[in-house]
Amino acid sequence: MVRRVAVIGAGASGLASIKCCLDEGLEPTCFEQSEDIGGLWCYDTVDCKRTSVYRSVITNTSKEMSCFSDFPFPDNFPNFLPHHRLLEYFRMYARHFGLLQHIRFQTTVCSVRKRPDFSTSGQWDVVTETKTGWESHVFDAVMICTGRYQEPLLPLASFPGLETRFRGRYLHSKEYRDTEGFQGKRVLVVGLGNSGGDVAVELSRAAAKVRPRSSTWVVSRISSHGFPLDMVTRTRLIYFLEWLLPSAIMKRIRFGNTAFLDSSRTKLPFCLLSGTVVLKPAVKEFTESSAIFEDGTKENVDVVIFTTGYGFSFPFLEDSVRSLFQESCSLYKSIFPPQLEKPTLAIIGLIQLMGSVMVGAEMQARWVTSIFAGFNKLPPISRMMADISRKKQQLVNMRMGFVSYLDDIASRTGVKPNVPWLLLSDPRLGLAVAFGPCSPYQYRLRGRGRWSGARGAILTQWQRVLEPLRTRVLDDSLAGSTGSSWLGLLALLLLPPFLLSWRVLRPWARP
Repeated sequence: MVRRVAVIGAGASGLASIKCCLDEGLEPTCFEQSEDIGGLWCYDTVDCKRTSVYRSVITNTSKEMSCFSDFPFPDNFPNFLPHHRLLEYFRMYARHFGLLQHIRFQTTVCSVRKRPDFSTSGQWDVVTETKTGWESHVFDAVMICTGRYQEPLLPLASFPGLETRFRGRYLHSKEYRDTEGFQGKRVLVVGLGNSGGDVAVELSRAAAKVRPRSSTWVVSRISSHGFPLDMVTRTRLIYFLEWLLPSAIMKRIRFGNTAFLDSSRTKLPFCLLSGTVVLKPAVKEFTESSAIFEDGTKENVDVVIFTTGYGFSFPFLEDSVRSLFQESCSLYKSIFPPQLEKPTLAIIGLIQLMGSVMVGAEMQARWVTSIFAGFNKLPPISRMMADISRKKQQLVNMRMGFVSYLDDIASRTGVKPNVPWLLLSDPRLGLAVAFGPCSPYQYRLRGRGRWSGARGAILTQWQRVLEPLRTRVLDDSLAGSTGSSWLGLLALLLLPPFLLSWRVLRPWARP
């Protein structure tokens, strides 16, 4: 029986894992190599070897869609959070649930190996190092919570002349902290994802010229009506439409409307219009002081910043285990190596979602610890391998759907909300769950880990969105009646097909 659990890393995934272990009566010991919690959200201006956010970073997902499921953000916190506010939230969470006493700081995990009797015991030998020396431990299970932002991907071989001729400076965004040292420089940003866009915009205020590579969809964090975009789009109604309609139609709806309507509200389009940021095609090669692009144009460049993402590696894992998964899609539900004799190793937070990874990591931890505690089981290896093969074909160059993934794991944990029952037994709550944001609180309404405050958190989530924006007192009765009328009309139009879909429409829906 699993009792003692090693949790590696005290970032968001590690904190959630510690708390879930405690909820299931397990004994977690968390090893954190730094001297603080927060992982990459613990901003570090000194150690560029440690992955850390840059100074100006703001969360891409809103507070209501990013919180731990039984611990809402304070009302007065902004809807999108700078790193220091998110770190403050982590500290509040850790203190509230008594997590710090289970963390060993400045402790590096050097080795995680199966014990000789692993096939029967499922136990692991864990070796750690501190300033005072080495220590050996035996654990019944291990949860790896180091995330996917570990090894920076630098595709230098794809850029002829960069290493041999180019005399300027090149670096990965892992080393970038702020605009210090880039004043007046001509900067080329390679990659235009979330980090690439942020870095390009920030440098546009200091550098002489910034040229990121195209192309990408530019989508704002804010919807066309000023609400957080994820609260408007990450709903069960949208998930229902995605399930019902062909993917080509949903892509046209999503990209044909959302990106067009919202891109004008981001800073990047303004920088493009003002010429402080100039989009360029792919780089063909580098000379001593310039970059030559595929369209034949040539630009002088002083600095190249690669925002080309990260790979993951777990060097402390023995080779026989690490070879079982070379990528996250080789894991069952992005968590379990299916070929292990005992399901006592779980990878938490190694997932790419169309939403908050923090929420996904907590749901993973809840399922994993319920398995460790004996309340749930994994399916046979053959079924896990078949599921992995099917998902690999579906997820080529794609992120997993937020609601679909959470519901999948929640149903295995026994905490997925029963929407039809809620609509009948508690219509007000049922309407909020069915047509409102799929916020994490929904997964605390029933089952193991049920939280008595979940209903109130769901019904007040829009109040917490508006609270940091209030500058004057409004007539609450007017606001309430308007919201109720809108919600009632929406329910009248959409409730019948929503309730009937599972019986009538499912045979004709896409798999």
